[in-house]
Amino acid sequence: MSEEQDIEELYEHHKVVADKGQEPLRVDKFLLNRLEGPSRNKIQQSAVQGLIQVNGKIVKSNYKVKPNDEVYVMFSLPPSEIELIPQDIPINIVYEDYDVVVVNKEAGMVVHPGYGNYKGTLVNALTFHFNNLPHNKGNPTRPGLVHRIDKNTTGLMVIAKNEHAMTHLSKQFFDRTVDRRYNALVWGDLKEEEGSIEGNIGRSLKNRKVMTVFPEGDYGKYAKTNYKVLERLSYISLLECKLETGRTHQIRVHFQHIKHPLFNDFEYGGDKILKGTTFSKYKQFVENCFRLIPRQSLHAKSLCFKHPKTGKWLSFESDLPSDMLDVIEKWRSYSKHKKY
Repeated sequence: MSEEQDIEELYEHHKVVADKGQEPLRVDKFLLNRLEGPSRNKIQQSAVQGLIQVNGKIVKSNYKVKPNDEVYVMFSLPPSEIELIPQDIPINIVYEDYDVVVVNKEAGMVVHPGYGNYKGTLVNALTFHFNNLPHNKGNPTRPGLVHRIDKNTTGLMVIAKNEHAMTHLSKQFFDRTVDRRYNALVWGDLKEEEGSIEGNIGRSLKNRKVMTVFPEGDYGKYAKTNYKVLERLSYISLLECKLETGRTHQIRVHFQHIKHPLFNDFEYGGDKILKGTTFSKYKQFVENCFRLIPRQSLHAKSLCFKHPKTGKWLSFESDLPSDMLDVIEKWRSYSKHKKY
């Protein structure tokens, strides 16, 4: 991955609830007593990194734990602690030559191993099907990766098959010369036919599993998403999104920020009925749509880049997955025959 890409750290997660009779005790000592394995130094490092929360708020190591406190801690997990296991998992290969592979990732597949996902990832599959993929910055858990997409996002990714391709493609991502376009279903009817969303993106200070926009620019990294409306479907819209930067969850968090979260994106509030009528039939209709696509409605539709060896401009397109197509068809039908 290039320096321009957000490289998400791998974490080990623990949650401990204090007993009703808990006497006041420093949180580092409390965790040392309650968890097997981590040293006090490792716990204090997590505190310095802002990775200890009590009742949803970040605390320092000298915080005194009280009865019924809910303590949540994350520990950085060095890549060397994760064993990469090749697995014979089918991959939808769109294009392959000596230097690159373009794959069409399915929903539910994590891109690389991390805490809780040591097997079944795209990287586990890649290491089975391809020998000697280059390591990114010496990280053995991400061979061949120059970018990634979320677990429940579908679509196109390019994989580097050798060091030259890795370097060349990483620079293209860093220089923002790669053209990536996504299709997204979002809640609401956007006012403009096209526009841009800008705002620094960083980890939420309340929940480090998700990202948030910091409009003042005092935290996070600069991010920009361009979009245009492809189709208006009553209470949702089908968009094309073009990334100018590659931040973690960028499209999802940017559209949440402008109050148009992605349809059925549970992490960013799109899994609730945010627009429409109060009729029970409408509620049932939306819930049926949620069941059709039990994930955020986002697909990496096109990917264009220069071939690392020939310099030729390569362009790839992928069809929308069946779950998104089914939901779009239901909303088209609803929009034409709206009765509730």
